[in-house]
Amino acid sequence: MSTMTICIILFVLTIILYGTNKLEMGVVGLGGLAALVLFGCLEPNDALTYFANSNVLMMMSMFVVSTGLSKTSLIDRFSAGVTKLTGNSFRRTFLCYIILAEILTSFLNSPLVAFSIVLPLVVQMCEDYNISASKVMFPVGLVCIACCCIMPFGAAIQQTGIYNGFLESYGFTPDFAATDFLIGRWPFLILVPLWAFTMGYKIAPEKPVVPVSLVTVSKREKKPLNPFADWAGVIIFFGVVVLFIFGGNLGIPSWLVCFTGALLTVICGTLTTKEAINALPINLAAMLVGALAMAGALSSTGAGDLIGQFISNAIGGVKNGYVLGAVFFLIPFVLTQFMQNQAVMNIFVPICLLACQAIGAEPTGLIILITAGSLTAFMTPMATSSIPAIMGAGGYDIKSLVKQGWLVSLIFAAVYVLYTMTVMPAF
Repeated sequence: MSTMTICIILFVLTIILYGTNKLEMGVVGLGGLAALVLFGCLEPNDALTYFANSNVLMMMSMFVVSTGLSKTSLIDRFSAGVTKLTGNSFRRTFLCYIILAEILTSFLNSPLVAFSIVLPLVVQMCEDYNISASKVMFPVGLVCIACCCIMPFGAAIQQTGIYNGFLESYGFTPDFAATDFLIGRWPFLILVPLWAFTMGYKIAPEKPVVPVSLVTVSKREKKPLNPFADWAGVIIFFGVVVLFIFGGNLGIPSWLVCFTGALLTVICGTLTTKEAINALPINLAAMLVGALAMAGALSSTGAGDLIGQFISNAIGGVKNGYVLGAVFFLIPFVLTQFMQNQAVMNIFVPICLLACQAIGAEPTGLIILITAGSLTAFMTPMATSSIPAIMGAGGYDIKSLVKQGWLVSLIFAAVYVLYTMTVMPAF
């Protein structure tokens, strides 16, 4: 039996275990990693690298920084200001935080960091209005994921450079622009928040399906900090955000920014060492390590390439832009449920360019759809590093993710293909 076949079998077993909730998600994730090594799907040294993955470090560090911010008086003042502005209306307050999440994910490279920033505010909102976190965390998290890489900032600039490199390598003119993401996806700046505010809230579970596993500081538990620690928590938080946006230009890795912020939160006394340790989402981090390892194994064993080659051969004679658009949205969407979205993009953009060369198609709209399909994946913890954080904050399991995500995924898929292939036709 080939390692690729074994890897797929282990993936299916992992999904089943996640769905049954018989074991902690972190146990399933690390158990899957161990099985991948034991059966030769992953080299031991490669497996170890996932424990030091930048996404894992960022998630753990950002929740320490966010917990530090939640202890400061700024959260109370900000929440009181929003409550006053919205006339003490939960729905209007909820909408404000949805819009804030959309703005943040437009400027940051990481939906995970955008969600981490808005998290303490949403937790405070839930406490103020006595609303279960399970009602709001998935809708807010979905905005952070699905609205990423639309505005021509942050992630869009980063992806533009990658895509132009692919275009040049395959003989196309490297004229892809960051504004192409906005042209091909702008309706979703309205559609995604609208869904989160209406249907997203309506279909979310009334109570957490599994225990909420992110430690936050409630208003009732909060003890006043001394002035220095209070201001330090605020300055550190916003310093991390600013450096996360601009640190790349200075050569500072994003994980180092978040990690240093977490250390300073303790050094400056905003959190005690015990509080910082309690804030670390160990179970979620373990699940994310396992999810990243599984995604890496599926990619390295050739599962993604095999599927891609099959698609390339199958669409060789297709001359209908909408059919091509559906293929290059839906297949990445499905694959990204169990492979990291960046890996899926890197596999499918070359496949798209080869297909476009063969049939004389314009690739820009199809590349946009590959990106959109890879960012419309939120039904498994393998889809993106943001999902484990959202699951922990809202108390969700995979069943509840699928229940909340399947309908909106179908709607987004239909709108994306029809709209993008109309404004950016392949032929």
